[in-house]
Amino acid sequence: MKILVSALEHSANVHLKSLKKELSGDVEFIGIFDKELGDSIIDLRSLAIMGFVDAIKKLRFFLKLNNDMLKLAHDADKVLLIDSSGFNLPLAKKIKKKYPDKEIIYYILPQAWAWKKKRIPVLEKTIDHLASILPFEKEYYSKDAPIEYVGHPLLDQITEFKEALADEVKNIVFMPGSRKGEIKKLLPVFKEVQKELGVEATIIVPKHFSKEDIKEVYGSLSGFKMAHDAHKILKDADFAFICSGTATLEASLIGIPFVLTYIAKPLDYFIASRLVKLEYIGLANIMYNKFKNRALHPEFIQEDVTAKNLIQAYREYDRSRFLSDSKALREYLKHGSSKRVAAIIEDRDED
Repeated sequence: MKILVSALEHSANVHLKSLKKELSGDVEFIGIFDKELGDSIIDLRSLAIMGFVDAIKKLRFFLKLNNDMLKLAHDADKVLLIDSSGFNLPLAKKIKKKYPDKEIIYYILPQAWAWKKKRIPVLEKTIDHLASILPFEKEYYSKDAPIEYVGHPLLDQITEFKEALADEVKNIVFMPGSRKGEIKKLLPVFKEVQKELGVEATIIVPKHFSKEDIKEVYGSLSGFKMAHDAHKILKDADFAFICSGTATLEASLIGIPFVLTYIAKPLDYFIASRLVKLEYIGLANIMYNKFKNRALHPEFIQEDVTAKNLIQAYREYDRSRFLSDSKALREYLKHGSSKRVAAIIEDRDED
């Protein structure tokens, strides 16, 4: 079976690797994905963008890539789209128009519940299987929509969790992000926090960064130990400061107390703040607020990301309550998603 895969983001490919383990050996991927999974039509590093402004600059490039994927759809038995709604939803509409009988599965759905709710009828009409990873997401779709909660992919990757916390914080993890632009914005603040707190600190650096990348982006890392394996480091550490993104949900599930930080480009933030009407930006906070009516962890964005604010949040943190809340979040999400998505792709019952 040939599956046309569109997985543009690093996190999407982490989940795709877990999914592939659950698929039969005769499944072949074609399209866009990590080179470790097969012969992708493009190097994922060329797809990295940060925010609305970067996306506009590369619009022509992405339009051509979208058309290339449409051509590949001819030879595919099914289509698997993962996240990246700005690219994948237009692609889905093109494929469904040209190949109306081609089965399309969307895994990690566009966050239409957060903004652009008008996309929901489009998704219902265009996608054959909507594989949701958020328990509350189904509420926003019509009663007959082809949507189901399949579990959360992070629970396929995260298998060890904190059961207790040390009395004293001795090791703090700093995760300034995976994109060069966001790292450069947060790192000066993180360095100031580390210097003020004076505890052992570890900084997570993306595995794909070369020595030249590290030198250019991070400069001196005096006072930090460098590491790549976020899950293991977070499990063993006592506290963390993390850039908004998937890593904040990882930390929430693992059970390490942390503070979310994010500094967007001013224009991107202006646009997003007008389009997205959410009380929180962290996915764990959004979910936790759905069933507990409060946040799971502190958030600081834009000009509020200062060393003073982060240090104050750290010193006032109720770590015990966070650990208890983390366990409640895991119970809410229930299980991983790869087995169920593999069963949908192969039209079979789960093992």
